[in-house]
Amino acid sequence: MRWLVTGGAGFIGSHLVDAILSRGLGEVVVLDSFFRGRREFLAKHGGSSLLTILEADIRDSGSVTSACSDIDIVMHLAARSNVMGSESEFRAACETNVVGTLNVLEAALAARVERLVFSSSREVYGDPTALPVPETSPIAPKNLYGASKAAGETYCSVFRRRGLDVRVLRLANVYGPRDSDRVIPLWLDRSLRGLPLDVFGGNQVLDLIWIEHCVEALLQAALLSTLSEPINVGSGTGTPIRELAEAVIHFTCSESTVDLLPPRSQEVIGYVADVSRMRSILGIEPPNDPLSFIEQMVTGTEIAPSPTVAR
Repeated sequence: MRWLVTGGAGFIGSHLVDAILSRGLGEVVVLDSFFRGRREFLAKHGGSSLLTILEADIRDSGSVTSACSDIDIVMHLAARSNVMGSESEFRAACETNVVGTLNVLEAALAARVERLVFSSSREVYGDPTALPVPETSPIAPKNLYGASKAAGETYCSVFRRRGLDVRVLRLANVYGPRDSDRVIPLWLDRSLRGLPLDVFGGNQVLDLIWIEHCVEALLQAALLSTLSEPINVGSGTGTPIRELAEAVIHFTCSESTVDLLPPRSQEVIGYVADVSRMRSILGIEPPNDPLSFIEQMVTGTEIAPSPTVAR
């Protein structure tokens, strides 16, 4: 098979490319603007005839059309995927997450690809009325990033009715090596330097999912013969934000303190995924302790630096 991975040089995308190539699942074309993606994340595959890297933006419909040529499966991960960054640069986020997604769907349909997997977000639910959150919950985004992902899902539904086999995964808080500008890599960086960890509000509950489980969910969604309903990808376990801060300090053996700051109105207060579909349809069992992999990030070599912070 020939795979197109948009955003394939980014955090999740590069791990997905690693999995496809290491498992011998076919050739991979990566389309990435390198706004956040990094070539070094794909360096281990340098010289491989199975990997083609295209530097282009999904907002450029011509580049997307060319990238979809002779592709069997499209994994659409390219996005402006930071909540607070999408607030400060909304137009760029909207153009990428909405117009860019429309470009990918249009090109995939025209190229007659077999299927397309769209990486949506738990942010489409906004502040849920009850936990855990099933996929049947109302779509009511609270912030601009969530709104852009909800719009992307709407376009996916339209193109599904036009004959494109589209699968939608709603990702919780994915963490792992190569990530940056999100809470865990930011806090790891600060904790390793003995700096305070900023907690906005302090009442948030997160659903944390390790990168390898996310990649497995993406692959299973792509390889199933049929999949017509959206699926939450998470741990199904809620982690209070203060407990996460304590875990980061513990695993880094740091003397950092926790600074409690006023809440940010754009952030969802609490989210825990109902992972029943992930278990029954994708066959993925999340770990009992979603924090158990933080130590692996501390002892590993792939913690992405954070020279700039999207706050």
